[in-house]
Amino acid sequence: MLTSDARRNFDLEDVNVEGAERIAEAVAKYDIDRFVHVSSYNADKNSSSEFFRTKGRAEEVVRSIFPETTIVRPAPVFGFEDKLLNKLASASNLFTSNRMQERFWPVHAIDIGSALATMVEDDTTASETYELYGPKNYSMAEIAQLVDREIIKHRRHINLPKRMLAPMAQAYNKLIWWSQVSADTVEREFIDQKIDPKAKTFQDLGIEPADLANFTYHYLQAYRSSSFYDLPPATERERREEKKYLHVIDDQ
Repeated sequence: MLTSDARRNFDLEDVNVEGAERIAEAVAKYDIDRFVHVSSYNADKNSSSEFFRTKGRAEEVVRSIFPETTIVRPAPVFGFEDKLLNKLASASNLFTSNRMQERFWPVHAIDIGSALATMVEDDTTASETYELYGPKNYSMAEIAQLVDREIIKHRRHINLPKRMLAPMAQAYNKLIWWSQVSADTVEREFIDQKIDPKAKTFQDLGIEPADLANFTYHYLQAYRSSSFYDLPPATERERREEKKYLHVIDDQ
């Protein structure tokens, strides 16, 4: 359950807490052997973000009902139709705050899927908490640079103070039915990812997570114009450019 914004007919408490509670009650009632609850990175009932607060409360609720619950906290996820690379590549992602300086360890959707499949089959993961994150820490601005380089376009990002952008986002979010931005997503731009040192990781599952930089071409080629669509990945282009030049060292 990864809903990140409140919509018109329900709020984050309804989805993240009450929804998780109903599922946990059904698991306990019907004597289900395994229950894996997908939470979120930075889940914390004391967070300044409502999303992170409700995720933190949900973890406590499901564990109180079904103690054997496996809790999974994925970092921001990248993959097909994600809300990370695709958002940065979109021309509609115009306004931001905190100058895109929030930092996190993006994780590949395929690695999350592999981890969940392993947990369901491995009873030793019951009652454990897993922080699932990628091998490299990035700022949002650094990822935006990777995206621009791969799609061979420059996406403009206008930085606005939180006191201005948050109320604007809240009003905008009520006017449209599809998720774009909210006051809480603005708040989360000011919260870096924190890793619980007591939680288990991919390493405990025998999985080596992939780095986002190796997949930008795979997931972003469609954003290129027709003039550049068939060019090789950015890193490969750079290697080819380097080979055009002969470096001569004059040691005389």
